[in-house]
Amino acid sequence: MKLVATALPGVHVVELKPLGDERGWFARTYDEDFFRSHGLEPVGVQCNSSFNAARDTLRGLHLQAEPHGEAKLVRCVRGAIWDVAVDLRDDSPTQASWHAVELSAENRRGLYIAAGLAHGFQTLTEDCEVQYMMGHVYVPEAALGVRWDDPAFGVDWPEPIGSRTISDKDRAYPDYRA
Repeated sequence: MKLVATALPGVHVVELKPLGDERGWFARTYDEDFFRSHGLEPVGVQCNSSFNAARDTLRGLHLQAEPHGEAKLVRCVRGAIWDVAVDLRDDSPTQASWHAVELSAENRRGLYIAAGLAHGFQTLTEDCEVQYMMGHVYVPEAALGVRWDDPAFGVDWPEPIGSRTISDKDRAYPDYRA
């Protein structure tokens, strides 16, 4: 594994180092000691999957309030997504800034997102499956979100391919106020 730092502290692209032979390949996608040695919170408490049938589906931007903040390691294991992290930490010099990366089954990248950052994604293909390793269990009463199109962030989402699919809950999140 290789960690590539981004402009947002606590957000890293995780690149795999596959070892291959005539059978195919093998790669470590997570190693708690490796993550800890690089100052990252572990993400081995819960693992979730999301399946998205339609291209141009948008989920997010989500996070959990403290003390239930959750670090995440996100990978797209089928299809491709535009994965976005938005810094909502009060004490951060990059507050309200965002970083995005394409994650796909083909490029095998992951995105590590520290607690206190909101997360969302847009599907770039049909039939996307996304896996999340979480650093904290889901606590429904701690679930928060901000609008995906909030001008305070100015996230550069890919151009809509058709009619974007977004849940009513995600559409109804309030504007962000620092």
